[in-house]
Amino acid sequence: MFLPTTPRILLLQVWLASCAHGCLTEYKASVKLGQANIVGTINGSVESFLGIPYAQPPVGDLRLRLPQLIESYHGTIDATSLGNQCLQQAATVPADLPLEILEGALPLLAKFGVSNPDVIQSEDCLSINIIRPANTSAHAKLPVLFTRWIYGGGFTDGSNAMTGYNGSAIVERSIDIGEPLIFVALNYRLHVLGFLGGKEVQDAGVANLGLHDQRAALRWTNKFIPSFGGDPAKVTIWGESAGSMSVFFHLFLNGGNPDGLFRAGIMSSGSSTPTGHITDLQGTYDFVVNQVGCTNATDTLACLRTVPAESLLAAVNQTPNEVDIKGLATPYFPRADGAFVARPPQQLAVHGKIADVPVIIGDVKDEGPIFSLGMMNITTDEEFASYLAQTWFPGASSRDLTKLLRLYPSDPSAGSPFDTGNANAFTPQYKRISAVQGDWFFNAPRRQLLDRFSRHQLMYNFQSARGNFTGIGDAHGSDLLTAFGPGDMTDYFIRFINHLDPNSHDETDPVWPRYDTVGRLTLQFNDGSNPVNVTVDDERLAGTDELSRLSLRFPI
Repeated sequence: MFLPTTPRILLLQVWLASCAHGCLTEYKASVKLGQANIVGTINGSVESFLGIPYAQPPVGDLRLRLPQLIESYHGTIDATSLGNQCLQQAATVPADLPLEILEGALPLLAKFGVSNPDVIQSEDCLSINIIRPANTSAHAKLPVLFTRWIYGGGFTDGSNAMTGYNGSAIVERSIDIGEPLIFVALNYRLHVLGFLGGKEVQDAGVANLGLHDQRAALRWTNKFIPSFGGDPAKVTIWGESAGSMSVFFHLFLNGGNPDGLFRAGIMSSGSSTPTGHITDLQGTYDFVVNQVGCTNATDTLACLRTVPAESLLAAVNQTPNEVDIKGLATPYFPRADGAFVARPPQQLAVHGKIADVPVIIGDVKDEGPIFSLGMMNITTDEEFASYLAQTWFPGASSRDLTKLLRLYPSDPSAGSPFDTGNANAFTPQYKRISAVQGDWFFNAPRRQLLDRFSRHQLMYNFQSARGNFTGIGDAHGSDLLTAFGPGDMTDYFIRFINHLDPNSHDETDPVWPRYDTVGRLTLQFNDGSNPVNVTVDDERLAGTDELSRLSLRFPI
């Protein structure tokens, strides 16, 4: 239907055209931070302050050194656009990947699986994003959700600029249900720049720099979040995948003393890693040194600080990533350094002291398949057994693996994606590999943590059985579609952040029971007509127990 253009409509069109850029200044938010004015943006019910630097740029001589926290700010800081992403390891897609898997997983991968192509990657990347309810007073003392939010990506990729990790929807939902909070997301250094191994790294005290970055960002938040209306005494740390594993380390750092930096933790798909000592990675260190031309240097670590970042990244891209033939056995996971990370991670879970704070922890139903896509060439029982001994449990004998192979048979109906019968058996070993890898890296460490600490500490366990993506099932990362949706999981998390209890006063909401080792009760999020129910976490229990035992004996 055609409507004539009236003078009033014409004037409105002219005003909108002229205002396309300049009038946006009417929708700016500002916060006083010491001697500085931080300028952000307003979008509906939320305000965003993006790309605020929390540490000095780790470039030049500050490369491969501990982060230097920024203590004061001056002038006007433009926080209206995302900060640089830290340099990422290049993503690879296995050449023999079945087309139906790629097509089925595209919605998940597009949102949570790739870096933001519109945001620059740089070594100068240590920044923080803050998203809060609009018009929040500096005296509001709102709870704070501190995240990579800690992002995932196998400690080789990911950033707070990834499109799926925008916390605006979570903040909006917190307002809607009367439980407002502030969302904080950081960047931290990755791969060689954040998790380089080797004796030289240990001797210089610069191991696990990515974890040091995260801890520095927590200290920054503790100091500066009151200016944004947040309460530094009400910080919950949350991460997924590598971010969830990061939460594990913060729970155990400093002998389990959180130093007042957080009061609770949420761990989505990840806890301890089956890794050993930082010096076990001498081969990776020597490889990188050789690739960038530092082999003959008197001080190879000092030499690494002088080479172009592009050269380092090229070396990184020649080392394993999390979807190649090694799966999750990559060289860039945190490891024991004898100081900051006092023991190998799973030794921490067994013998260490944890921060005495409430914890939510959980996994998706099918953690393993997405990391097993590069192993389609492993097709026989013999090949799989040899692979386990060489890659996931180095040094194990065939006798050591006998029980594990019996508990995880090659029968496709027993493999992952679980409960799919003989479907998705792209090779004779694919579903078996997926089942073992998911339990080895995710379910076994989670149960190990729960079994030891839930007796005297408030812990809640969940499983996400939503998604059902072709070939990869209820895949790693699929729970984020609900958590960031927002959805019912979001509401449970928001209440936990506010009250340290995920349950509501609405009798129609399923009650999330506290976890204990007798009942093993777990809140499960499902597709279909029964979206949330309480179940028992005992699937493949003998298998995960055996995997924990083997991981302690044969760390990667």
